[in-house]
Amino acid sequence: MSSLLITNGRLVTLDEDNRFIDGGSVYIDGNRIVAVGEIAPGTYAADCSIDAGGRLVMPGLINAHHHLYSTFARGFTPPGPPARDFDENLKNLWWKLDRALESEDVYYSALLALMEAARAGCTTIIDHHASPSCWDGSLDQVERAFRDVGLSGCLCYEVSDRNAAGEGIEENERYIRKCRESDDEQMAALFGMHASMTLGAKTLERCAAAGQDTGFHVHAAEDQIDVRITADRDRRGIMDRYLEYGIAGPSTIFVHGTHLEPREMDLLNSTDSMLVSNPESNMNNGLRVSPILEFLKHGVTVGVGTDGMSSHLISQARSMYLHQRTDHRDPTLAFAEACEILLHNNRDICNRLFTEPRGALVPGHLADVVIHDYVPFTPLAANTFYGHLLFGLSFSRVQTTIARGVVVVDGGHLPHLDENRTRAHCSERAAAIWTRID
Repeated sequence: MSSLLITNGRLVTLDEDNRFIDGGSVYIDGNRIVAVGEIAPGTYAADCSIDAGGRLVMPGLINAHHHLYSTFARGFTPPGPPARDFDENLKNLWWKLDRALESEDVYYSALLALMEAARAGCTTIIDHHASPSCWDGSLDQVERAFRDVGLSGCLCYEVSDRNAAGEGIEENERYIRKCRESDDEQMAALFGMHASMTLGAKTLERCAAAGQDTGFHVHAAEDQIDVRITADRDRRGIMDRYLEYGIAGPSTIFVHGTHLEPREMDLLNSTDSMLVSNPESNMNNGLRVSPILEFLKHGVTVGVGTDGMSSHLISQARSMYLHQRTDHRDPTLAFAEACEILLHNNRDICNRLFTEPRGALVPGHLADVVIHDYVPFTPLAANTFYGHLLFGLSFSRVQTTIARGVVVVDGGHLPHLDENRTRAHCSERAAAIWTRID
């Protein structure tokens, strides 16, 4: 285990006292933060040191919902007429793409997206995977990519009945068991499911039994079709159905929740379940965006994810607050809420799922630290930082990303990976995947 000392940084600690420290230092030993603040020279004999040069230093970001497997969709137009609604978009694009993935595609799609995440200052990702043609062992391929890049991940497989009844249940069970039996805390697991509309009663019952001691990661009411199919088939609302099967709970992430009613928001709150919004993805699909202000009023823990659109989280928070303002026609809304969701709520969600605390520059936390190539030219303090976050850091480059105490991005590059070779290989695999989609 090696040690690292970061000096001369403008520290945004995100600790309980919300300290901003000019000319501050962070000392890391192994994969943990040991000291933060004004550290006198010679206090620690570090194996390596980094002079931040006055740049902004903060904890690594956390992505509360991603689809790494979607990487190879970039630039692809599915054959046939354009999708007219969400149902056609799923059937014509995403469900064809995931079926076309082979085992190595799973690895490389995750690898490329994780490289982008590291360069954007993200160090932990909660991912939701699907690859029906190679589901057995697929989460090991995703894990392989996490380990090669050096980031932390919480994985699950997307169970649904759309290809075969209960497909993916065994993969979730296997991977959950693998994580429980391992003493390596880099990876964690949830039990993944697609959505109520693609989960029959028998499959949902099997999932509930298999994942009851773990927690679930499931889409809910992203589009009206999920609500309508559930009501017609099951004669109840989505959250009522999940509550009946024991899916809701403090370790469960519901994604989107766009069409949930106030009563269902109260059910989320009463079960201490989590809700993750993905504003750019919903807007891209021509869908409503999660009413985050309403969820917050109902006491729901709301997080933000990228949903496979990208691996850049700050842009998601920026889109979140801008959307709420234009949706409500009110220029006073959602600025602070969007930033707090990204920086604080995502951390709270993550710390429910991992045993290693992270998300703040404090002693004892996981050494996930990012140095942005950003030197503030206006005052930086508690009452100005959110403006720097959304209007400065959103457009700046990450200089250094340290994940689990290891430098994984240095000068904007990943020194331990052959990035050019990886991109070239991914281009070849993407072209092959596209030929398999009809």
